[in-house]
Amino acid sequence: MEDLEVVVALRYGVASGFWQGKRVFLTGHTGFKGSWMTAALVMAGADVYGYALEPEGPSALYNRARLDRFVHSYIADIRDASRLSAAIKDARPDIVVHMAAQPLVIDSFTRPAYTYETNVMGTVNILEALRSTDAAASFLNVTTDKVYFNEELPGKRYREGDRLDGFDPYSNSKSCSELVTATYERSFFAQDGPAISTARSGNVIGAGDWADNRIVPDCVRAVLAGESIEIRNPNSTRPYQHVLEPISAYMEICGSQFDDRGLASSYNVGPDDESCVTTGELADLFCSKWGDGATWKAVDVEGPHEANFLALDHGKITSDLGWMPHWGIEEAVAQTASGYRELAEGLDAWKMLQKGIEEYFGM
Repeated sequence: MEDLEVVVALRYGVASGFWQGKRVFLTGHTGFKGSWMTAALVMAGADVYGYALEPEGPSALYNRARLDRFVHSYIADIRDASRLSAAIKDARPDIVVHMAAQPLVIDSFTRPAYTYETNVMGTVNILEALRSTDAAASFLNVTTDKVYFNEELPGKRYREGDRLDGFDPYSNSKSCSELVTATYERSFFAQDGPAISTARSGNVIGAGDWADNRIVPDCVRAVLAGESIEIRNPNSTRPYQHVLEPISAYMEICGSQFDDRGLASSYNVGPDDESCVTTGELADLFCSKWGDGATWKAVDVEGPHEANFLALDHGKITSDLGWMPHWGIEEAVAQTASGYRELAEGLDAWKMLQKGIEEYFGM
């Protein structure tokens, strides 16, 4: 473990020194989003305990940034209830953030049982583990914007009280994860134990994501190969946002309910309306920010159902906690393209993470 200077001053509602020395148990820390979350927590002074599968190869952001230097890491499966319980008892965390998941819609059609086992029973397992320890004061379950029953109505912004019933196995498994969390909170943690919230965030973009069948990684792979980007469903609208937007919201939720459990709830985390763009518009922005004559073309691809329109209303987290989006879609894409270019040119991945976090948090 290396000592790092505390450099992040949180923007919303939580004092800049809040995370110093806090023991944070983070599941899914080796993934793309988990790597950015790990970096932000470490830079804020937290003592991070991560629980996740092995990073996916040497190109994984977690490996390239050598984040294992800064984390007490448990490499294990969220479906392994006994291993998970032992890890939480060992870590004795102040705060638990649950991000481990099978996160891809397309993969959920080929591996539906695995998706439910991971996303639903994984949630059960971590909540059961929390029942056996009195250490944690704050628990956040990170789900998705796709938990809602999507009525495919142009202009509709989903609110936290809307019906939960995701269409596909991935989305539906996250709806179930929300219901499991609510049931455990009512049944076992209403009086004692951690304050419990869920966060439903929109589609994230940011440098270091190499997952298949995601718009920005597909764009980067194409331009690095000198090829035109192929876009399926260019007219579909999504609440795209930079990965640091939800991460700042997760930190805000965890800290706020740590001090006042009355603030525990379910929160949408999404961009302002003007940043909800079509996939084609996102591709236009990426090509513009990347330069070098980058182009894209629409392609017809046979595949499973995907929603044509999805947007969130973030009014609740703004009114209750004071959180608001910081970067609009143009800045989010600019930061993303710049970060990927830096990685392609050999910039140390940890320095890329530091740079992005410092810029986002106004350092």
